[in-house]
Amino acid sequence: MDWDKLRIFHAVADVGSLTHAGDKLHLSQSAVSRQVRGLEESLNTTLFHRHARGLILTEQGELLFDATSAMIKRLDAAEARIKDSEEEVFGELRVTTTTGFGSLWLAPRLPHLYDKYPDLKIDLMLEEKVLDLPMREADVAIRMKEPSQADLIRKRLMTVHMQLYASPDYVAKHGMPESVEDIGNRRLICQNPRTVQVGAGLQLVQHLLAYDVPSMLTVNNYFGVLQSVVHGLGIGVLPDYVTQDFPDLVRVLPDLRSNEVPVFLAYPEELRQSKRIQVFRDFVQDEIIAFRKAQRSSAENS
Repeated sequence: MDWDKLRIFHAVADVGSLTHAGDKLHLSQSAVSRQVRGLEESLNTTLFHRHARGLILTEQGELLFDATSAMIKRLDAAEARIKDSEEEVFGELRVTTTTGFGSLWLAPRLPHLYDKYPDLKIDLMLEEKVLDLPMREADVAIRMKEPSQADLIRKRLMTVHMQLYASPDYVAKHGMPESVEDIGNRRLICQNPRTVQVGAGLQLVQHLLAYDVPSMLTVNNYFGVLQSVVHGLGIGVLPDYVTQDFPDLVRVLPDLRSNEVPVFLAYPEELRQSKRIQVFRDFVQDEIIAFRKAQRSSAENS
């Protein structure tokens, strides 16, 4: 099959429009249409259903689109490796992690990375969905459990626990709980038990709900939980990595915490030699070391 025709077909399938694909490829609509029609003729099949509102892939078109998507991801990986320089670090690095960790821990520390590598372009994808690294949905991941996918290099970074926190104003107004039973007299803020989250956090939330909590606020990510706690809405279940950047938070029931949550960094084996991966890995590890030192110092001074 002709690669040019495949490339144009992929662009059309991706945006669902001959016109928009032409704009993306700097081709006229008629040129794009001819290439797609030529590909259909060479395959003796119909790849698109034509509708007034756009183009929809046929079953055969979906099969071909899956194939071209895989091809383009492999080409992107090859391009990334070719562009990596032994002397310079530049270009795009796609990083995926959870909304909580990405917004509350990683993003505030990225200025340190940009100070050293100003030409680096980070595409930070924050979501609970586990992206497929071998299929190049992202270059590197920080995950709250050990990755199960094959052909990944993985490194355990640290351990996190879910704990209870409140604002000083909330504690002053409602008092400090002395036992877990007292949670039944306070407003609990946590991730919705129906949302995707680490098992240890879910277990702690379920344990607390056994005490007939009368008032609750549930949020689908820890960033929202934190904002609610900071503004005095109640006692929140939060990962302990928020303590360094929000030192005014009050630890509630210090003996109560979740099981440990391992944090892993992972990237595809084929990107082992990538300079962008190397500098990002080293940056995260250095920040983890600084974070641990700050945690120990805070514990010793408390």
